[in-house]
Amino acid sequence: MYHDKPRVPLWKKWLRPLLGLLVLGLLCWGGVLWQQQVTRDLDQQAAQQLKETVQRAAVQCYAVEGVFPENLEHLEENYGLQINHEKFIVTYDAFSSNLMPDIQVLQK
Repeated sequence: MYHDKPRVPLWKKWLRPLLGLLVLGLLCWGGVLWQQQVTRDLDQQAAQQLKETVQRAAVQCYAVEGVFPENLEHLEENYGLQINHEKFIVTYDAFSSNLMPDIQVLQK
């Protein structure tokens, strides 16, 4: 006895593969967004860590010399401070030799 198989419409044949591609695309897009967020967070942490390092070097200079340094170059030359000037902009505003300078770190 012969029975005809019901014909499956064309859109039903392509529905599963298209949904699979859609899900795969959404997963890839989510992965890229997650990676970008992680990179941003790491850059912010690096900037914060650099600011704290500059502050510690300035306090160390104050403890040794009795005054806060006038500029970053003094810290780089005498206290081993290393700054990636290609990645960060560091502003160091020394108002007075006995007051902690205002230090800000920005990413380029």
